[in-house]
Amino acid sequence: MLKPYDITNQQLHTILQIPNNFDVLTRELVVGNRRIMCYYLNGFIQSAVVENLFQFLLQVSKEIDTIEQWQAHCISYADSKIQEDIDTIVTLVLSGMMGIVIEGFDKALVLDVRIYPQRPPTEPDDDRVLRGSHMGFVETMVTNIVMIRRRIRDPKLKVEYLSVGSKSKTDMVLMYLPNGENEENYRILKDKITNITIPSLTLSQQSLSECLLRKSKYHPMPRIRYTERPDAAAASIYEGKILVVMDNTPSVMIFPTSLFDFQQETNDYYFSPLIGTYLRWIRMIVFTVSMLITPIWYLIIDSGTNAPEFLQFLQIQEMNSVHIFVQLLVAEFIIDTIKIASLNTPKALSGSFSMIGALVLGEFAVQAHIFVPEVLLYMSFVAIANFTQPHYELGYTVKFFRIFLLICIFFFQLPGFIIGLVLILILVATTPTILPQKYLFPLIPFNKKRFKELFLRVPISRNNS
Repeated sequence: MLKPYDITNQQLHTILQIPNNFDVLTRELVVGNRRIMCYYLNGFIQSAVVENLFQFLLQVSKEIDTIEQWQAHCISYADSKIQEDIDTIVTLVLSGMMGIVIEGFDKALVLDVRIYPQRPPTEPDDDRVLRGSHMGFVETMVTNIVMIRRRIRDPKLKVEYLSVGSKSKTDMVLMYLPNGENEENYRILKDKITNITIPSLTLSQQSLSECLLRKSKYHPMPRIRYTERPDAAAASIYEGKILVVMDNTPSVMIFPTSLFDFQQETNDYYFSPLIGTYLRWIRMIVFTVSMLITPIWYLIIDSGTNAPEFLQFLQIQEMNSVHIFVQLLVAEFIIDTIKIASLNTPKALSGSFSMIGALVLGEFAVQAHIFVPEVLLYMSFVAIANFTQPHYELGYTVKFFRIFLLICIFFFQLPGFIIGLVLILILVATTPTILPQKYLFPLIPFNKKRFKELFLRVPISRNNS
């Protein structure tokens, strides 16, 4: 229960540091025979709505006995709540709502008159499609929920609000369609999120994922799938997945996730089943080849004359003084350096940057006897193949595995390559997950129907989405 009017206002002024905080505004009115004090943040409220509300309140003259009647007779705005806890009122005001303290009542009203600055819902940069929707999520949680609701008009769709962070109090919702199989996953995920004790989720989704994966933060395999596309998010809900939609981030998190989920791309479903299947096979083949091409090539040339006759054409024609192992590692690091630099290059200088990158990994590098042409050829393929993966983290996982295999071959030749592959398979198979579903599902445990759908883009039917 709130204290008397003057004491409550004094407490709120102290907690909100008024007038030290210039963006925290107050407005006192006299409605009927009662004083009311309004608290709100400058820039968060819809000015026209608040002005109309104030005009209406100033015309109220009759005496009202309870705050419930006051809400019913004086508040025409749709989203209004009665609150009696001062800490909750402060949190809601700092999130952009308007708090109204009314003289004579031990409760307050909170109105959701927020308006957020946001950009247009343009298509995301990393998951483009040739057909279909060109709309992407934005940094406002409510807008993202609306874009998903627009595609799922099912009354069974559940959207549950959560708040994480003792200081940031980050808003998020869990969205899913109960189907009898995902209820346990939902309960486990909700418990893990609500049990997070941390001051703030500074980096939004990345901070949340590190909290959920606290015991295996340095594991190289990605365990959470992200999407910035409303159509992909809605399709995941129809498949029985659970979405975590957070405020201040233009993507949603999808649970549970297996390794094979990262091989799916939205374009597969905007083409015919035959073309979609072909694209999926190309992606899987390129994924495997990009991890093994440089280690196998290095193993062949390291074997020298011991390599089979039909593989002798892969031998280097003109060797230089730099060891091939060193050349491959340096090329890996240079490619990453170019990627990082491209993110920080102004658009006006992007043309010059492309020219510099071509010179670094081009004919000049060969003439300077830093690289042999074969190294540049294979590393160019690896760099291009990395962009066939729609998920950025998986590309770096492949890079780490490729470098690990190169190191194993450098020290132990063929036995090292075999041992490295076995260790990678063991690492992938034992990858810990957030929810009970295994990381290699539907391979482990085996599910025939889902396993077939990994390799074939199944046509739409009554039984799928």
